Parts: sequence; C-alpha cells; structure tokens
Amino acid sequence: MSFLKQNFRFFIIIITLVVSFFSFFSIYFTSSYKHLKQLESELSKAREQKELILTNSVVGLNETPMEDPIQKFKQEKNASNQTIKEIDTKIKGSQVVFTNPIFTVLTQLKLGLDLVGGAQLTFQALTGKDVQEVNKDTIAGLIKVFENRVNASGTTEAIVQQVGKDRILVEIPGADPEIVKRRLLKTAYLEFKEPAKFVDGKPGAPVDLSKSEQYIWYESGITGKDLKKAQAITDGAGNWLIAFSLKGPAIEKFGRLTERLIGKPLAIFLDGKLISSPTVRSAITGGEGQIEGRFTAEEAQDLAVQLNAGALPAPVKIIEERSVGATLGQDSIDKSLKAGIYGILIVILFMILFYRLPGLIASFALLLYTLVTIAIFEQTVTLTTAGVAGFILSIGMAVDANILIFERTKEELRAGKSFFNAIDAGFDRAFTSIFDSNINTLIACFVLLIFGAGIVRGFAITLAIGVLVSMFSAIFVTKTLLSLTTKIQAFRNPVLFGIKL
Repeated sequence: MSFLKQNFRFFIIIITLVVSFFSFFSIYFTSSYKHLKQLESELSKAREQKELILTNSVVGLNETPMEDPIQKFKQEKNASNQTIKEIDTKIKGSQVVFTNPIFTVLTQLKLGLDLVGGAQLTFQALTGKDVQEVNKDTIAGLIKVFENRVNASGTTEAIVQQVGKDRILVEIPGADPEIVKRRLLKTAYLEFKEPAKFVDGKPGAPVDLSKSEQYIWYESGITGKDLKKAQAITDGAGNWLIAFSLKGPAIEKFGRLTERLIGKPLAIFLDGKLISSPTVRSAITGGEGQIEGRFTAEEAQDLAVQLNAGALPAPVKIIEERSVGATLGQDSIDKSLKAGIYGILIVILFMILFYRLPGLIASFALLLYTLVTIAIFEQTVTLTTAGVAGFILSIGMAVDANILIFERTKEELRAGKSFFNAIDAGFDRAFTSIFDSNINTLIACFVLLIFGAGIVRGFAITLAIGVLVSMFSAIFVTKTLLSLTTKIQAFRNPVLFGIKL
C-alpha cells in the first residue's frame, strides 16, 4: 500500500497510457478483419437498396409489402445484430494503422468531408401558400430545422449554412446523398383532424368507422408545433409506432378533442396525406398518444427525427447535389500523417540533443500527449484538413512548457541546488509562464469558436484540445517521470542534464 501511495502519480500515467491506447486502437486477427470488411461491403449494398425503396415510397402508405434487403442480408450471411453493430462502429470508416498476415490494427477517427467524402447538397427556399416572401427569418428557420434533423440523426460536424439570398448549403461527411435528401427534404407537417361530415350517400348504409375516406376532415388546431417529443417504438407484435407527447395548452385541447370523438375516428395527416385514423376509445387527458401507419423501422425513425426537428417553415427544392469522393481526401490523409510523424521525430531529436535525459523524458511525454490527444479526437471531433493542421501545430507547442521547465531547472542546478530541489523549483517558477501562455492560446481558440464557422471552428477545437492535454503532459507527466528517474543515483549526473557545474 505504501508503494502505491508513493508512486500514485506514476500509476495514473500508466492507466492513462493503457486507456488511451485501447480507446484509440482496435486489434483484430487479419482473417477476421477481412471477413468483416467483406460483410461491410455487402451490408452497404443492402442498405443502398433499402434507401432506394424508402426514397421511392411515401411514409406510412406502403400498400405492397417489399422484401427487406437488410433482413435478406442477415439471413444469407447469418449476421447477427451484434455483428452489424461491430461493423458500423469498428470497421466502417476505420483507418488501418498496421497490418501483417496475423494482426491488423485499426483506428476509428471520424474524418471530415474534405478527407473522407460525403454528401453535399444545395437547397433553394421557395414561396408558397404560407410563405409570401423568402427573407432572413425564413432562411434562419430552415437552417435551424436542417440542423436539428442532422443532429437528431447522430451526424457530427455537418455544415449547414446560408449561401446567397435564398439558398442553403448542407455538407455531411460520410453520408449517402439519398439519406440526406430523404431526411431533410420532407416537410413533415403533422396535423390532427376530426370528422366534419359523413359523405356516404347511400340511405340506411351502415357506418364503417374504419373507412376514413367516408369523412370530410377539418382542422382541430393541433399540429406538429404542439409536439413536445416524438419517439419511434414497437408494440408487442413488433410493429413500429410513433409515440408522441404534447406540450402547453395542446394537452388540455387534445383531451377535449378525444373526449368529443369517443367512438369516432381521429385523423392524423402528414404533409396533407392521411396516414392513420384510429377510433378513439376513451379520452386522452395526459397529452400522450401513438401514431400507427404500417411503418418500417427506418420510416419510424426518420419520421421521429423530422417531427422532433419541426416542420420546414417554407418549401424547398434541391438545385445541386453531389457525392464528394475521398480520393483527394486519402491523399491529404497520407500527407498529413507523414507531416505529423516527421514533425514528432524532429521535435524528439531536438529535445534529446539539447536537453539529453530530460529531453528523452519529454519525448516520452510527447508520445503520450499524442496518443491521448488523438484518442480524445476519436471520441469528440471530426477531423478536417484544418483540424489536422491545428493538431500538428499543437505538437510543437506541447514541448514549449518542457523547454521553459528544463531551462529553469538548469538554472537552479547551476546555483548549486540538489536535483530534487532544482526540479521542484524549475517546475514552480515555470508554471506561471506556462499557464499564462496557454490561457492566451485558449482565449484565441474560444474567439474562433464563437465567430468562426466550418474549417475555422475545426482548427480551433483541435488546437484547444491539444493545448489542454499539453498542460497535463508537461506539468504532470514530465515532472512525475523526471522525479522518479532522478531517484536513481546513476541519473543524478549534471552531464545528463546538459550542464557543467
């Protein structure tokens, strides 16, 4: 226990190293990796077929049942949901760091549009029945809805911005344009309506409440704007539904509406099309309900995303769409990787030549810094070429603190202090300068985050993360390792610190 207490800081470094390594790298047998890679290709084809089916269908009105390509893929390849999840999270979009006939090492960095490709679409806002003029408020509303739909889909680092007077540019890394169109282009205007008049003209004919076409419907005043939340769920039989909850005055209004319609149908319209007309069995006073419409899983999830994001405030059309290839991106990745490796090696060489033993320790801290930083990147950001530039810049800045500390330590050693006292004094005297310089850099990053957009924000985020991690590596890691090393008599030699007493 005493050994653990004395070396607590060292154990933190080891744990940080291990966690960062296994967070950033995934290790597979090469044969297993090739098998999963083949499954990924076939799964991608099945999903493209499924997206084509969904794009050409109307949500909730699929009268003719069609074979699900993804279910067919699962049956033919005997692929479980766990296997598909592993392909999506570990194999898809991964980068091979090392491979041989036995092992393959992967990383799962999320790459931006300029590196990995994706979907790029330009929308134009149009005037309509409720929109007489496309102004800045209209565009702002469209951007907000687009951003909400993209974020609700789990996409990161998408760019949604105004281009010109009435156009919006949407860029989503690694996305299929068909998926983007299907989720963003749909108006998703939800309405609840009640029967105004029974129109079956046959005298004495029985009234079939399940036949919604026998009614003329009129508005109840409750729309998608009154939704608090919508969520795709399944019932006991495996059918997909949309569970919704209302907010504000709509809760009481919906309760009075359902009380009035007991034994009668309540129509649910989406974009002017009837998707279901369930018969009200009892009053719904809690403001919660479900929407049935023969949904598939993808349809239900898409509709929930669209309803939560809100309806488009104005009609839009696509005036340009393209799928950005990753050929140029791969070239940028290769060049950036080489630049990063060369930069780290040159910095390590410089530190060892000028500072010797402390430089060697600082080099280890720099490698740990690099591993921790990119592990954080993998979990939090999508890297673009500008983000890579910010990271490479932060590598050089990461050793600034070490240089200040070592120079202060050398001054203390020349003054005749012991190694332990010199190291403590060197760190203490350098801390104020390190803290001030890093805070100034973080302030600049914060300003870029507020006023910048797209590429500029990516640069600021990666640089800010790099600066924060560099403070940990310089103040905590370097000091701990240097203190442990100098406990060994052989390393308490002034020559190893590059000085002559």
